Amino acid sequence: MRLLSCLCLLVLSFQIFIPIGQANVHISAQNAVLIEQDSGEVLFEKNAHEKQSVASITKVMTAIIAIESNQMDDRIKASRNAIHTEGSSIYLEEGEKMQLEDLIYGLMLRSGNDAAMAIAEHIGESEEGFVYLMNEKARWIGMTNTNFANPHGLEEENHYSTAYDMAILMQYAMNNETFQEISGTSMHSAKTRTYGWKNKNRLLTQLYKNATGGKTGFTQKAGRTLVTTAANNQHELIAVTLNAPDDWNDHIQLYTNGFSQLENEETYPLTNEEHSQPVTKKENQKVPIDSIVIHIFKQIMRVDQHG
Repeated sequence: MRLLSCLCLLVLSFQIFIPIGQANVHISAQNAVLIEQDSGEVLFEKNAHEKQSVASITKVMTAIIAIESNQMDDRIKASRNAIHTEGSSIYLEEGEKMQLEDLIYGLMLRSGNDAAMAIAEHIGESEEGFVYLMNEKARWIGMTNTNFANPHGLEEENHYSTAYDMAILMQYAMNNETFQEISGTSMHSAKTRTYGWKNKNRLLTQLYKNATGGKTGFTQKAGRTLVTTAANNQHELIAVTLNAPDDWNDHIQLYTNGFSQLENEETYPLTNEEHSQPVTKKENQKVPIDSIVIHIFKQIMRVDQHG
């Protein structure tokens, strides 16, 4: 009888320390992270600091730099180089002029690589100049395991990031109201087009009622990459998955469990899926927008002076 009592106590102790919401999280992604937007608290991670190809979720960085440049009304002329950028496209024509704001919508909703290159050439005076800004910004935000080699995410040897770094980038970007609006738009009609652009983010447009924004990505090397945001009445979350064959369901599962964790966090500790160890809370790092604009201007001038 005493043995049976001991066994019951042992079983109960295991039940107490199994974190609610984590026990059933089995996702397809090779790398993943879920964070609380305001605090940066990590609710779930799986190989979150492993350097990987990230494909078109790179464009989150391109978009936020473009928005913070304060040139949204500028009309940008598409170069031959931009229109011949391979991969997904908004089908710019050489010499076509499009407002920067519309290019950012094309970048985020339709993942236009031609839009990314046109933006880079306008704001950075060259692709190289813009990539310099991307990497400077990444360091400022605290993306310690990231290096960008282009503004669109097409595969290059020295172009990589991590699930966690992309989450803190999205966390930073979502502090900007214009980015929030663009990221969360289901359909946009550019002023120079007769048809609308539908957002490729199916989590936002079809699959998950709490979705508020995000960016899709894919290359053969990276597989399917996805960063999304979601909110309920109390909390806002950010999820990132890399190389995830079933990314839509991965994100829904992460959000379902994440919101559940937050509702019960006073009773149950937040833990890592694989090791059941408490996950440390990360501090939210913010960079003053005014400083960013000044820095961008200085770097543009530097690029221009050196040809």
